[in-house]
Amino acid sequence: MNSFGRKLTLTTFGESHGKALGCILDGVPAGLHINEDFIQSELNRRKPGKSKLETGRKEDDKFEILSGVFEGLSTGTPIAMIIFNTNQKSKDYETIKDLFRPGHADFTYFHKYGLRDYRGGGRSSARETAVRVAGGAIAKLILKELGTKIESGLCEVDGIKGTIQDFAYAKTSKLYALDPGAEAAQQQAILDAKAKHDSVGGVVLTIATGVPVGLGEPIYYKLDALLAEAMMSINAAKAVEIGDGVASTSLKGSQNNDAITPEGFTSNHAGGILGGISNGEKIIVKTHFKPTPSIFQEQETVTTDNKEATCNLKGRHDPCVAIRGAVVCEAMMALVLADMVLLNMGRKMEHLKEIYQRKNG
Repeated sequence: MNSFGRKLTLTTFGESHGKALGCILDGVPAGLHINEDFIQSELNRRKPGKSKLETGRKEDDKFEILSGVFEGLSTGTPIAMIIFNTNQKSKDYETIKDLFRPGHADFTYFHKYGLRDYRGGGRSSARETAVRVAGGAIAKLILKELGTKIESGLCEVDGIKGTIQDFAYAKTSKLYALDPGAEAAQQQAILDAKAKHDSVGGVVLTIATGVPVGLGEPIYYKLDALLAEAMMSINAAKAVEIGDGVASTSLKGSQNNDAITPEGFTSNHAGGILGGISNGEKIIVKTHFKPTPSIFQEQETVTTDNKEATCNLKGRHDPCVAIRGAVVCEAMMALVLADMVLLNMGRKMEHLKEIYQRKNG
């Protein structure tokens, strides 16, 4: 499946070493100001090759809008966007065309489809997330109109945990580190792994503020369930926590419950979601990324005809995929929340009457 969402639907297409990547975002209300500079700035945050902490592949990730926008406003019809690939080096992958890279989707794609695009992983490559960020940027523009803001940053790299959550600082950090005091050690861990032709994992914290109460469609389209699905759809994501997440399993109910006063909740262990519905508090999500599977060490594997082989990779790869994954987490949360906002509009008769009686009046 290459589509995501119910009322706001994102469909993506393209491969890592194909001619282009693209997306169609359907369901955007008419009359939204489409700030192209903002969309490009979001793509610039995710694009590769910005520092020695990332892949050496250089892509400008310049996007074009093909439909759905007229004179700077959304028309209510599908918005199509495209990003042309300009810096592929497909020859780097010739040596692995007939064998499977450990830790990659090569093995499963081949056995599912009977063939695979071996150039950089094809459709399974994280390169695809560029157009998710483009679609997520438009979702952010929708949410901005409602006063909802989404931020992210790395709270852990290679087991080195930060204790401070400074989202303003993260915007200035090369690795989107949330804790200035932990950043140097986290950067060094990445560089040490890179020097040893290895990689490290990391954890991204994503928070949404100003979220309306009532978002979420129980029982099979819960807000927390969809956020988990969205984050797990990102390449290399292996676990997702909402609120206190796994830490809540070691608490008593008296500790984990968020008491309610006339002024609001006194804590937020639930991460802003109760019963699959937003409660007005911050939405808090942690996404755990595994170490980048593309490493430059000899590894055991098999060929496409199941013969023993060794894998020696070439190419340009991120030593820590979680860095750029932080931007993708924001995009996916924005798409989920914007979808939920649109779904929620018809849940009360008073909402429908407010729109149509006013219009008819």
